[in-house]
Amino acid sequence: MEELKNVAPLADFDWEAYESGNIATGKTKEEQEQAYDSTLNKVADNEVVNGTVISINKREVIVNIGYKSDGIIPISEFRYNPELKVGDEVEVYIENTENKKGQLLLSHKRARASRSWDRVNEALASQEIIKGYIKCRTKGGMIVDVFGLEAFLPGSQIDVKPIRDYDVFVGKTMEFKVVKINQEYRNVVVSHKALIEEELEQQKKEIIGKLEKGQVLEGTVKNITTYGVFIDLGGVDGLIHITDLSWGRVSDPKEIVELDQKINVVILDFDDEKKRIALGLKQLTPHPWNALSEDLKVGDTVKGKVVVMADYGAFIEIAPGVEGLIHVSEMSWSQHLRSAQDFISVGDEVEAVVLTLDRDERKMSLGIKQLKQDPWEGIDEKYPIGSKHTATVRNFTNFGIFVEIEEGVDGLIHISDLSWTKKVKHPSEFTSIGATIDVAVLEIDKENRRLSLGHKQLEDNPWDAYESQYTVDSIHEGKITEMMDKGAVISLAEGVEGFATPKHLVKEDGSQAQQGETLQFKVIEFNKESKRIILSHSRIFEDIAKAEAKAEKKARKAATAKKEEKEPAIQNQAAATTLGDIDALAALKEQLEGEK
Repeated sequence: MEELKNVAPLADFDWEAYESGNIATGKTKEEQEQAYDSTLNKVADNEVVNGTVISINKREVIVNIGYKSDGIIPISEFRYNPELKVGDEVEVYIENTENKKGQLLLSHKRARASRSWDRVNEALASQEIIKGYIKCRTKGGMIVDVFGLEAFLPGSQIDVKPIRDYDVFVGKTMEFKVVKINQEYRNVVVSHKALIEEELEQQKKEIIGKLEKGQVLEGTVKNITTYGVFIDLGGVDGLIHITDLSWGRVSDPKEIVELDQKINVVILDFDDEKKRIALGLKQLTPHPWNALSEDLKVGDTVKGKVVVMADYGAFIEIAPGVEGLIHVSEMSWSQHLRSAQDFISVGDEVEAVVLTLDRDERKMSLGIKQLKQDPWEGIDEKYPIGSKHTATVRNFTNFGIFVEIEEGVDGLIHISDLSWTKKVKHPSEFTSIGATIDVAVLEIDKENRRLSLGHKQLEDNPWDAYESQYTVDSIHEGKITEMMDKGAVISLAEGVEGFATPKHLVKEDGSQAQQGETLQFKVIEFNKESKRIILSHSRIFEDIAKAEAKAEKKARKAATAKKEEKEPAIQNQAAATTLGDIDALAALKEQLEGEK
């Protein structure tokens, strides 16, 4: 350790001047402080001044305002300006020139707020481009810090293209224009889109001026709708209709393109002012019909997918952009009307035969039924006349029933061939659509591809037996089942029906027979060919009355003759016999009435 040396004080040191602060200059301490203060800015509390950033760290920004001490400001007050750097000039509000710790307290936030309203109004008047900090999302847009004020940025004013994710803008500093101020409520609306539109407007004029049909341009997919795709051509929008996306059928444009995708498009058309621009994508590739194999011809078999259905047929895509129509009549050999949906559905993979091929018109017709044998080939052997089969009821008409024996083999049962005995007014009384019915082949019409069929021919004709049963003048019991103006239908045994006119429905007491009554009827006409039986109820007692009158007349005639030949006694005897005959007829009449 070095030894301490005693150093003698200066002999001529002026201790009195040191204590008064007047060593070098000879001036007093107060005079020196005044001279120092004159070199500093004169500032006061609650004043806004400009300062220079001299240091930045993670927590604080040090600002020199030319005062004897530097001020400290939290870095959070500069969030809106992430580009802040040393040397930048900033506005500060002097909260206190010297606190208890002797520090200069400054605030950048309060400095901005003190002048913010005036500056916002100036920016609106001058259309000045200002910077703002996007603080957070809100309903319908964003909240932006502008000069310390909270301004509203509508979602529609962020960009010229639709925004799908608002959150990516939070925390960003962007340039804006003040577009609206509500002085009463001190609301401010800003726009970033307005800046872009000014720039794009000039670009748009240049692009529109150069547009030509057939021109190929690069664009960006801006929006996708159900009917097409909007393309941004650099400030000018065009539409690719869904039918111009691909040569094949497109159900959803998203199958072809995606948002923000860059694609080449061709200009198909535009209006006189070039505000509506029609674009095409498929036109950049050759038409698929041009690439269709030259070997494909009528009669060839092709495979494809059902892409569109209609009642009249189905469109089959045998290659992208190459379609053929299968008409419903070419789906089945059957001739009764049916919908194409009964045979195939969208998405089905089908095999078909080429029926017609027109390369110039780019049209093709196809058939499915041609893959099966025509059921009318060899029809005479399959369904000879007199053969019996089971058919399905397909349709009714007033004159008969259309049935199908097998797919493609149809026939008609005439209403008169349904029953031997029952008079059918409409086929729906006899059967129902979709039901099965036994038939016999009566006739084959190859030209019209139709069979004449019968149902009653499956049984023997009962009218052969009825001919001997319902002889003229025979009496049968019957029930009146239907009354008409021209007469009544009478139901006899075994389902046989007869007919009686009104004059033959008069009862013995003079009243008219009514529906539902069961009476005795006499056959007055029988016709096997027309299957007609004419009946009469009144004829029964009318014939009895005629017989009685005839018998009485005969008796009187006989009595007169005997009177002339014999004596009176004998004549009285003959007269008595004749009266006995009349009594016998009366007894027969009573018997008939008893049966009734």
